[in-house]
Amino acid sequence: MKAIVVTDPAAGLAGMTLADRPEPSPAINDVVVEVHAAGFVPTEVDWPSTWADRAGRDKTPSILGHEVAGVVSALGYGTTGLSVGQRVFGLADWHRDGTLAEYVAMEARNLAPLPGDVDFTVAASLPISGLTAWQGLFQHGRLRSGQTVLAHGAGGAVGSMVTQLAREAGAYVIGTGRAADRQKVLDFGANEFVDLEHDALEEVGGVDLVFDVIGGDIQRRSAALIRPSGTLVTIVAPPEARPVDGLAIDFVVEADRGQLTEIVQRVRDGRLRTNIGDVADLDDAVAALDPTRRRTGKTVIRVRP
Repeated sequence: MKAIVVTDPAAGLAGMTLADRPEPSPAINDVVVEVHAAGFVPTEVDWPSTWADRAGRDKTPSILGHEVAGVVSALGYGTTGLSVGQRVFGLADWHRDGTLAEYVAMEARNLAPLPGDVDFTVAASLPISGLTAWQGLFQHGRLRSGQTVLAHGAGGAVGSMVTQLAREAGAYVIGTGRAADRQKVLDFGANEFVDLEHDALEEVGGVDLVFDVIGGDIQRRSAALIRPSGTLVTIVAPPEARPVDGLAIDFVVEADRGQLTEIVQRVRDGRLRTNIGDVADLDDAVAALDPTRRRTGKTVIRVRP
């Protein structure tokens, strides 16, 4: 099968190639998915799991990608809950070969059924962005109606999901980004926009929850804005700053079939819009994933027409 692989951590994305790799076989409780579309996160090359398995052993050449939408083509021993020919989407394990390939083997529990009226390209854009926003807001941030959320990077793939889900939950959302992102952020439902390059972040006032995708100085300044008993949620790294009277939580997104089902239903209902930037075919994926390109939304690779 064809797959996008990397072999050298020092080269990163610059070392990507389209290569032939063996088709995967399903392990116990696995399925093999015939990939129709796959999402991509540029920071994957910085994750230790891209280069090593759980035992720390080198696993190169590594197949990139962890978001998938496709059709189940085979079941492993003991696999239940899914069937051959079923449309699915989900989040592949960090330490196994990824989804930028014609086929991927993954645990069945990491997949959710994909309704027939949702396009594979749309579905492939949802798992990481949607689950990250959902888990950060509701599991870790314990968001409640009437609270104020400061959503950093609100024009990006994760931030736009944070904005929409928080608004639907009854929160007042202040989105941040670059000046060029203003209209996009407001269109995704933010009540206010803060230009991090020119506006004074400190003028935002008190907030109940900060959703941080930036870290560094922005994270430290944001922590000072959090009201008593509020929460800083970050996906960047262990937080460098903490609210004076509140929580600071960092987390790694996890696959969850129930949450994926909730997210895709909102897409079907029109309550949640995807934020897709570049879309390319597998043969053109290396150029599309060029690390020098500025991305304005989720990058999706169409593996099959």
